Amino acid sequence: MSENVKWPGPAGLIPVTSGKAEDANVHNRNYLNNILVEMRIIDAILPDKHKKIFGTEFDSPIMMPAFSHLNKVGKDGKKPMLEYAKAARELNILNWVGMEPDDEFKEIADTGAKTVRIIKPFADHDIIFEQIEFAKKCGAVAVGVDIDHVPGTDGKYDIVDGIAMGPVTQSDLEEYAKFAKIPFVAKGVLSLQDAAKAKQAGCSAIVVSHHHGRIPFGIPPVMILPDIKNEISGMEIFVDCSIDTGYDAYKALALGADAVSVGRGILSPLLKEGESGVIKKINKMNEELSELMMYTGVKDTNSFDPSVLYIR
Repeated sequence: MSENVKWPGPAGLIPVTSGKAEDANVHNRNYLNNILVEMRIIDAILPDKHKKIFGTEFDSPIMMPAFSHLNKVGKDGKKPMLEYAKAARELNILNWVGMEPDDEFKEIADTGAKTVRIIKPFADHDIIFEQIEFAKKCGAVAVGVDIDHVPGTDGKYDIVDGIAMGPVTQSDLEEYAKFAKIPFVAKGVLSLQDAAKAKQAGCSAIVVSHHHGRIPFGIPPVMILPDIKNEISGMEIFVDCSIDTGYDAYKALALGADAVSVGRGILSPLLKEGESGVIKKINKMNEELSELMMYTGVKDTNSFDPSVLYIR
């Protein structure tokens, strides 16, 4: 990267999707915006936002995203992946990390943020096992695989940073989960069928997600979320995609998510201000979440009630 390029890095770092009919992110936003909320204010109290995730108590059910590749930009020693990990540590929320080499994952883990490592579905399964083992040595609280990163836009298996991706079978997930011996996550579940297979494979958790619109015409994760919640028990269920405000987070939590990740919502403040920008964004989201919890009589993060929601 040129020394003349200023933080936060080159133009275009924040991806812009097509906005056309096939862009699943358009449908995310429309669906979330069309969920309305009734008010249940009598007897409402200041809510407790603490949430246990993988057995550890965090200050909020709002989590960091599994970003990848952001350490390719930066200035004055600032690395975005480290900046949002430090914000997660400061906020006492769960941190997630996507595709990063082992040395950079260790640097992130060394911040002290409680971190989940999400690994790509590499065609070479040895890489997956090696990265699981390394994550455990670094103290990762959980590991998982991006099950939705199999196809590329050319209709073949995807290639990421020159590395070939491959299929993910239920038996593959079972092997990874058994090998991990810490909570294992299937990230990129967007159907009841995949949720059931992930559970049968021994996954501890799933992320209901389409990875910011990887699948054309993908349904909003919060649309399929209630079906998964009603049918699947014994796993933690997380959700992401277009969670930009505490109000969005509230809707996902009321529809059945145990916790939510905010991705693009923190990207601009992360790249502009680093750790402090992320902290400001998440604090604002927590204020909005608390506000809507109070308006609807939700006393804590285990008391959400989907009957307050109305979908237009």
